[in-house]
Amino acid sequence: MGVKNYLIEGVSCSGKTTVGEELERRGHHVVHGDRELAYWGDPETGEPLASKAFEHWIWDVDRIRALVADAAHEVSFFCGGSRNQARFVDLLDGVFVLEIDRATLDRRLALRPHTEWSGSPSEGASNARIQHAKEEAIPGKAIRIDATAPIDRVVDEILAHVDGPRRSPG
Repeated sequence: MGVKNYLIEGVSCSGKTTVGEELERRGHHVVHGDRELAYWGDPETGEPLASKAFEHWIWDVDRIRALVADAAHEVSFFCGGSRNQARFVDLLDGVFVLEIDRATLDRRLALRPHTEWSGSPSEGASNARIQHAKEEAIPGKAIRIDATAPIDRVVDEILAHVDGPRRSPG
């Protein structure tokens, strides 16, 4: 999908989808992983499972490999979260982790529609505790982004890392 490929991930309600939509609005290529690549499966084997537990939300690694191999776009952003990112993160040029504090997480969860992931009060509270309490699977090469900032600033910061330092004219 891209000559350069980046993962944008974070806990529920950290802004992954919103960041992806803003990147698209600005003309960038985005793969919404939770919509286009995700299914319930075993994080180690990729085998589909009936279980709809948080730890079984994974992405199709073969599809990711195919998308990364297709250099049709200068840059592609994979937005979303998966429990098997260790199986594909090395295919990517970088990872951005959207970080929010617990109060922001709780506020955003309260606004989430009940039909969305973590939308019910009990599911949201449970997932928030699980996700926010541990730093599991954050790759060492990840760049942490303060996702409590306005969306324009969050996306500007991501793009600054992707584009590299800008030089002054002249």
